[in-house]
Amino acid sequence: MALGRGRRLRREVDYWPGFVDALSTLLLAIMFLLSVFVIAQFLLSRDLSGRDTVLDRLNSQIAELNQLLALERSNSTDFQDQISALQASLAGAETERTRLQAALDGTRSGPGAGDAGSQIGTLQAQVDSERQVSAQARTQIDLLNQQLSALRQQIAALEDALGASESRDRESQTQIADLGRRLNVALAQRVQELARYRSDFFGRLREILADRDNIRIVGDRFVFQSEVLFSSGADVLQPAGRDEMEKLAEAIIQLNREIPSDINWIIRVDGHTDNVPITGGRFADNWQLSTARAAAVVRFLVGAGVPANRLAATGFGEFQPLVAGDTPEARARNRRIELKLTER
Repeated sequence: MALGRGRRLRREVDYWPGFVDALSTLLLAIMFLLSVFVIAQFLLSRDLSGRDTVLDRLNSQIAELNQLLALERSNSTDFQDQISALQASLAGAETERTRLQAALDGTRSGPGAGDAGSQIGTLQAQVDSERQVSAQARTQIDLLNQQLSALRQQIAALEDALGASESRDRESQTQIADLGRRLNVALAQRVQELARYRSDFFGRLREILADRDNIRIVGDRFVFQSEVLFSSGADVLQPAGRDEMEKLAEAIIQLNREIPSDINWIIRVDGHTDNVPITGGRFADNWQLSTARAAAVVRFLVGAGVPANRLAATGFGEFQPLVAGDTPEARARNRRIELKLTER
């Protein structure tokens, strides 16, 4: 009795485990926030890459409209040059017609009118020809003026389309910025909610599975040493392991009732082994053994009432050790089952 009282006194003044537990919880929260931040950045970059594709397409359309506008303006300049040339030709034809008409009138009124009949006919033909040229030039000028008017309308339409495209571009940029802000806010809220539920879940597990040296929290994971659940080289839960898993199933079922349905969470069950190669038996290597043990835990939890869509089994073999080295103590620590509450 005295010995038991002495142990209780020593336990009351030993603050080191509480300090380690608080520090582990803090590290857990930091690592979780970092991982969620990385996931959020990945999702945001993927969404923004889709918006960049839309913006590239809009910029391509704007470039095409600019090219069309430049082409139409070039055509307008060509038409104006043609009109100027035709107007100059028309002015020359009018001048020549006036000169010929004056010569014809002078010939009719001057001496030698009888001998000048053939010259008058020639001059009259030239005047008629110049009148035809003048009429054709006017017709062509009218046609070019109509084409120039239509071209100006097309240029105005292209400028309107270009302005609308630039307006849509600005609106898209604004929407992307707003979407990024809203996504960051939503992710931050989800991180806070999941962190709170993870803290409650680990606290509940700590109460249920207290005073067990071979069950502990490492970072953001709850760790069971393999010896608690399985015999050496086997993937069948031992009676003691089944008792521990029943307690765990109750905690997960309670957690499923509390977490809102819009938070897409899972509990990942990770199997790990030591680095001793497997020779003979049912399993070809440590990969198969670690995967089979994780699957055995998941199947037991599902049989105990945990929703199957909230569980995932993963095997890591000997390739994610907690402790480096080949000592019996290091290998014992590396043989484990880890539980991690995370987003899917």
